[in-house]
Amino acid sequence: MRLEPGANDAVDVRAALSRLRRASGLPVAFGGLLAGTGRYRINELAGTETTVLRGLDILQGNGLGGKAVALSRPLAVTDYSVSPVISHEYDTAVAAEGLRSVLAVPVIVRRRVRGVLYGALRRPVRLGDRPLSAAVEAARELEQALVLQDEAARLLSLTRQPTAADPAMWEEVREAHGELRVLAQRVTDPLLRQEMLAACGRLAAASSRRPGAGEAGPALSPRERDVLACVASGATNAVVAERLGLGPETVKSYLRSCMRKLGAHTRLQAVVAARRAGALP
Repeated sequence: MRLEPGANDAVDVRAALSRLRRASGLPVAFGGLLAGTGRYRINELAGTETTVLRGLDILQGNGLGGKAVALSRPLAVTDYSVSPVISHEYDTAVAAEGLRSVLAVPVIVRRRVRGVLYGALRRPVRLGDRPLSAAVEAARELEQALVLQDEAARLLSLTRQPTAADPAMWEEVREAHGELRVLAQRVTDPLLRQEMLAACGRLAAASSRRPGAGEAGPALSPRERDVLACVASGATNAVVAERLGLGPETVKSYLRSCMRKLGAHTRLQAVVAARRAGALP
């Protein structure tokens, strides 16, 4: 599990803040992720007039966000500086930005708080259900993005492990390759997607260096590799279509193209030929 937020996480937090502002109607949003035990750092701002909140460390239990983290539930105050239900360690920064009504929503992944999102107004108004619901929805979407990031990191770590001739090891490598290709299609950050597909290429290249591997065959398109990787895991055409967001007929078309390029007559023959050619691990 990663503790320090990275570049890909920042992209997802910015996207969540944009959704929060758009759906809630709140002009200001900010937030950040876990930066150490019980500490959350505000690194992303949207709609602010100053940078005073950037880099602010929120400790669990302190202020509105820290209390939301400690209770693992959304909270809101009508006038931050005079609210009797929160502590006031961050009043100076909040006042410098001119914020009054503020809400905070924890970001929870696998029962662990990984971050906190805020929405705010510069006047004291009781925040109703609409902005709170919008903030919660933005947090849920960020949670899903972080789950994808975690899974991508896990699969990428497998690609960096030394490969072996052991068949059981190669089955694990093949499984990771297939999952990584499918997951890459769901990742919105282009740099992470590129890294994931590059790792897939390294796995496939490693297979061509194994004893008994054949010479390089015809080039397959990225989508053809995606389809074959799913087929290699035992997926039916319907499951392949669902995983990759394609129509069943489109999957069949890709398979026919793969078989034609590889000189195969069945799905299984196509997978075997692709492995021999180094297109799949």
